[in-house]
Amino acid sequence: MNTFGNLFRLTSFGESHGMGIGGVIDGCPAGIELDMELIQHELDRRRPGQSAITTPRKESDKVHFLSGLYEGVTTGTPIGFIIWNDNQHSADYDNMKEVFRPSHADYTYQAKYGIRDHRGGGRSSARETIARCVAGAIAKQILGRQGITVQAYTSQVGNIRLESGYSEYDLSVAETNPVRCPDVQKAAEMERLIAEVKSQGDTVGGIITCVAKGVPVGLGEPVFGKLHVALGAAMLSINAVKGFEYGDGFAGAFYRGSERNDSFYSRNGDIRTRTNHSGGIQGGISNGEDIYFRVAFKPVATLLKEQDTVTVAGENTVLKARGRHDPCVLPRAVPIVEAMAAMVLLDYWLLQKTHR
Repeated sequence: MNTFGNLFRLTSFGESHGMGIGGVIDGCPAGIELDMELIQHELDRRRPGQSAITTPRKESDKVHFLSGLYEGVTTGTPIGFIIWNDNQHSADYDNMKEVFRPSHADYTYQAKYGIRDHRGGGRSSARETIARCVAGAIAKQILGRQGITVQAYTSQVGNIRLESGYSEYDLSVAETNPVRCPDVQKAAEMERLIAEVKSQGDTVGGIITCVAKGVPVGLGEPVFGKLHVALGAAMLSINAVKGFEYGDGFAGAFYRGSERNDSFYSRNGDIRTRTNHSGGIQGGISNGEDIYFRVAFKPVATLLKEQDTVTVAGENTVLKARGRHDPCVLPRAVPIVEAMAAMVLLDYWLLQKTHR
């Protein structure tokens, strides 16, 4: 299951400590002039080593396109690309070769396949997501031509969280700080918490909020292809994600229908809702309002402190991991959330076009 999407499809390949990470994008419309600098910018936002609160691994993460483009314009044929790995420290993982890291994919991969790549987690490493960012960057450019934008931001780290909804913030501020939070004061608190956790060899989780604006009415394929189902599946495929909710989400369970129904009204012939507790999706179909959702990330599983575990032979032991790891995945996960959301929206926009 290394292929994602229906019409706009990404097949990714590669491992964290292999030669590189790459992918093939199929179903991309022809004749789209791509801004290569914007694509590289998205990779730079995900790139390791970009601040003191991320992994110090240094990778240039330069994308090399192999096919599907002619003079920067999509040809409609498969878009092949690769990002070479050039800063692996595989020896850092030698002490993990015969043991399973707690809450990591080590044990389940070994149990399923009978073999695993212990160097950085192999295919289960978050470095795999770089291929998603390439495809997502292309999807965002195509969506932008339709007036559709996708932006995510860090809304919670540990017990520090934003108190207001996305409409109360200037979301462009999120890109001005390492945490990618639109509240400068909260961002500073989050950054201090991540630095403290890092100094202790520990990790911390949090929540990313994502907002899509300009989405037209009608995207979604009931009953099993509902738009929020596709978004949820996309988000839950990201490493370390443990939860997804859209609109009011779980908070809506505490209210009555009279308090949370989104009343309709007509404005110059356009049907709109006075509130948006539904998160821009009703019956699995976009209703023209902003789509917003939240994605919960667990603390990174690899700790630089002792943990009880077992060896591949089933013997009890203690592991203290080495290597370069993120104390909090949130800052680098923001562009990944955007990329997956953009791919879903473009895929479902293309599906909607087939109905007409």
